[in-house]
Amino acid sequence: MLILLAFIIVFHITSAALLFISTIDNAWWVGDNFSTDVWRMCFINSNTCIAITDKFTEYPSIQAVQATMILSTIFCCVSFLVFILQLFRLKQGERFVLTSIIQLLSCLCVMIAASIYTDRHEELHRSDAYSTEVSGGQYGYSFVLAWIAFAFTLISGVMYLVLRKRK
Repeated sequence: MLILLAFIIVFHITSAALLFISTIDNAWWVGDNFSTDVWRMCFINSNTCIAITDKFTEYPSIQAVQATMILSTIFCCVSFLVFILQLFRLKQGERFVLTSIIQLLSCLCVMIAASIYTDRHEELHRSDAYSTEVSGGQYGYSFVLAWIAFAFTLISGVMYLVLRKRK
């Protein structure tokens, strides 16, 4: 039982780490001389970055991605705290339903964020506010990590739903 508990905790912490990295790191869309995420665009050659602001045509879509990624990360962290509390408070045989619901909300938020970015990426990278051509790029590892975090949070949410407290 202790090994199962350790696995669940490590899996949950890994999910949270993936969410933090994919939310913060600047690699959702990359090219030869630039990388961009939901916060800023950086030029590799000149080591300069510009913030993505309301002068970009698809700024509302970027804001939706920002908000849902932040919510996803918060839900994942809150879910972990609730799991620790329920670990000591639940009676034997009860399920971790509240932890599961919060973790599944995290899963939903990261899915929404990655789906919006997937759907709107062409329009996002055609803005005149970019000082270089970014439409020729490709998805970066932060975008891939967001989808992996979706899978991890979904698995852990279902795992908490099935899990019963044992001795």
